[in-house]
Amino acid sequence: MLELFLFVGLPYAATIVCIVGTVRRFKYDRYGITTLSSQFLEGKKMLWGSAPWHIGILTVFLGHFVAFLVPGVWQRLMAIPSLLTIAETLGMAASLICLVGLIVLIFRRATTARLQKTTKLADFIVALLLLGQIALGLMIAGGFRWGASWSTGTLAPYIWSLITLGPDISVIRDMPVIIQAHIVGAWLIVFIFPFTRLIHMITVPIHYLMRSPQKVVWTNPRRNASAVVARADQNSRRHFIKASLGLSAAGLLLSVGVLDKLGRFFQMPGLHHDEEADLLETRLRRLQLTAEEKQLELERLRSNEIYVSKLSDLNGSTGKYFIDYAMRPGLAFRSEDGWPMLLSAKCTHLGCTVGNQVDANGKILCPCHVSYFDVKTGLPNEGAPAKAPLDRIAWIVRDEQGAEIATESSRGSRTGRIDPQMAEYYSLYIVRSLSAEA
Repeated sequence: MLELFLFVGLPYAATIVCIVGTVRRFKYDRYGITTLSSQFLEGKKMLWGSAPWHIGILTVFLGHFVAFLVPGVWQRLMAIPSLLTIAETLGMAASLICLVGLIVLIFRRATTARLQKTTKLADFIVALLLLGQIALGLMIAGGFRWGASWSTGTLAPYIWSLITLGPDISVIRDMPVIIQAHIVGAWLIVFIFPFTRLIHMITVPIHYLMRSPQKVVWTNPRRNASAVVARADQNSRRHFIKASLGLSAAGLLLSVGVLDKLGRFFQMPGLHHDEEADLLETRLRRLQLTAEEKQLELERLRSNEIYVSKLSDLNGSTGKYFIDYAMRPGLAFRSEDGWPMLLSAKCTHLGCTVGNQVDANGKILCPCHVSYFDVKTGLPNEGAPAKAPLDRIAWIVRDEQGAEIATESSRGSRTGRIDPQMAEYYSLYIVRSLSAEA
């Protein structure tokens, strides 16, 4: 429930509040949208804070915006190692510049008496929130390398699912807490945007580009008469442009309406019976898969032990997939001494499912971002994106009569003895009670 609120409810609430609040403020508090001319109150420290901050944040924002706007193009570009390195380096440098500039601006506002008189609590809240976002971004860039590449397959689909009103948080749910916090922080900034000085960033004076040119001259009767004539001509041209734009907009709307009617008139008939049957069959399969998943979840809620496999069916080269008590994939192997080895198949980097084929070095591969894990210890290889080992899964081995033969807790402590010659008579189960010992 909390995940749905943070990654679905909060984004939509923040977007609605941002749009409504911005429109309302432009309508009823237009002259309150200002930075209160802080440059007039203090300029030396601002020079060293404002310029780095704006340069850095614009670079970071542009990188994020392009990656989410055209994820396919961005992913193809990031597949080139040199461009990926440049993007990562540029993003890290821009974030550091942001951090330095924002710290200077916070210090300036906290230590300058003249600025403190125009400073509100919301200003410090925004500054601290932005500071936290930049710090989280730097930690993610350092701890989860090559984000410019993997974000297009994880965060971009999440953003587009929100835009298309089909929210999908399956990828976000399994991400590390630090990335989830970075996402929540971004939505909080959107939420408070219309109520803070941040709103001044959209007050770009575009109307200056469309107004008539202005020229300041010394006044005299002859120039005044010429100015009146010129002003009348300019007003005439302005009215003509406005009328032309209005007629163009009306014509466009009329064309859209006519084309819509024509499209509906020439629209092809609905689905054929076979196509409708195929669509219904697809929906039925999805419902069946959902029902099977819920059945597995119910079984794990009610049972202390879940059957995995016959011990004789396991080997040390190809792992057997199963579903653990947390409804996550697991892998079962059999070591050289005949004992089972059960590990979580959930990569500790970004939650991808690791492969079940063991290479010559006794390691299994996470194909998403190339991390190798030792099947005996679960530890990742040095320099891998994943830093934490795969979790051990507690198990119990029983014979044909159901008697307990051997166990292993999620901490690795073992009891009992396994006779390799009797493997075909042994059954392997995952067990909840031994997992609780961890």
